[in-house]
Amino acid sequence: MSDTKTAPTAGLDGFFKISERGSTVGRELRGGLVTFLTMAYIIVLNPLILGFVPDSTGAFLGGGAEPGSGIPAIAAGTALVAGVLTILMGGYANFPLALATGLGLNAFVANSIARQSTWGAAMGLVVLEGILILVLVLTGFRKAVFHAVPQQLKVAISVGIGLFIALIGFVDARVVTRIPDAFQTTVPVQLGGDGHLGGWPVLVFVLGLALVIALWVRQVRGAILISIVVTTVVAVVVEAVGDIGASSAENPKGWSLSVPTLSGDVVGLPHFDTLGDFSLFGAFGSAGTGTLAALLLVFSLLLADFFDTMGTMTAIGAEAGLNDEEGIPPHAQKILVVDSVAAIAGGAAGVSSNTSYIESASGVGEGARTGLASVATGVLFLLATFFTPLVAAIPSEAAVPALVLVGFLMMQQVTEIDWRDLEVAIPAFLTVVLMPFTYSISVGIGAGFVAYVFIKAVVGKAREVHPLMWVVAALFVVYFAYTPISGWLS
Repeated sequence: MSDTKTAPTAGLDGFFKISERGSTVGRELRGGLVTFLTMAYIIVLNPLILGFVPDSTGAFLGGGAEPGSGIPAIAAGTALVAGVLTILMGGYANFPLALATGLGLNAFVANSIARQSTWGAAMGLVVLEGILILVLVLTGFRKAVFHAVPQQLKVAISVGIGLFIALIGFVDARVVTRIPDAFQTTVPVQLGGDGHLGGWPVLVFVLGLALVIALWVRQVRGAILISIVVTTVVAVVVEAVGDIGASSAENPKGWSLSVPTLSGDVVGLPHFDTLGDFSLFGAFGSAGTGTLAALLLVFSLLLADFFDTMGTMTAIGAEAGLNDEEGIPPHAQKILVVDSVAAIAGGAAGVSSNTSYIESASGVGEGARTGLASVATGVLFLLATFFTPLVAAIPSEAAVPALVLVGFLMMQQVTEIDWRDLEVAIPAFLTVVLMPFTYSISVGIGAGFVAYVFIKAVVGKAREVHPLMWVVAALFVVYFAYTPISGWLS
């Protein structure tokens, strides 16, 4: 079939402008399938990231009292929101871009917010962040804030999140572990449980990492999903033969988060127990956060979620040949509106903020040029809600190799930072390293912003700093000094 663009016709072709954009229905459906295959891993990873972290009350997401008890519900909610919002992106914005829970954002929600408040309060902040982004999109203010932050600091944020994600993967697989206090050493972490790799679960992780790397470098579509499936099968066989069991003080070489056993039905009606599990202003009255900290957490969420979509949609549009002479994709405003609504929907559904996925490029590579591909991807996500019981059988050792790979992909942007320009290189460096070193995305962002404003002032270039950057830096200074300031006030 020729790629020559033709005038739009009626029906499906006319609605999605398939012929006009030089595509076919078959090519769009194939592109939608490939996009789903390359990002369906989020149905597995999101529950693993969110399902094992207790909030400040000791409760787990989904209402369970035990770690991982809410995994099926989180998986179902993840697939549901991804399906609905991706279909909305296709039907409303007519753009080949899929959405799902954002990696990095979910880790931030789990480790930096829920641990010091409640899951409902944490998801409430996600909803507030989505509402703020939507307001910024509708008022046009989003572009103003976008221009206020130096581009290289935006890149540093993505790179730092990539390193943070990779570290989470290594820690969850127990390739990196904390050295017990009994050793009385200043070294905080080590390789494996005793300075060496050992145990079948760690071997499963290593095999999974090797497989996903091999598939990725050979450009196999669906590499991440394939590696998760194959490694899970290996893990199930290992557990069936070796009866390894869960990790504990008595069994340090057991499975880290979930034991790979198949029991019960693998297909069934989904349970959406996380839907509506949010408290819009709950974090503002939490003893662990407080109003100021809650505002800064909302800002951190907003900032982490703020810039990725503009870069992602521009990259996808360029790959598909849809951008105009200024590099802007068609229906850009509609794309940003849907992405903002996705953040709100993710928080309201209790599965963390949803955002646009760069993995959509895989579908574009298969020929997708219109929103029909997104509709196809969204339908597949909805069908996946009936298979979420399978998620409980997937150990973290089989899934988190994908985190390491995604961390690498985000790290590739580091070349966009001019490391010879100290005025931006030092803030970028602090942003990148403090995210994994402190296990906090907001700390990395804040340190980078404060350092940027400080250095510009020191070298006599304070006027080059956007007023919004001064405000944000001041807020982060207060955030970092929150404990002594609260002590002085009391």
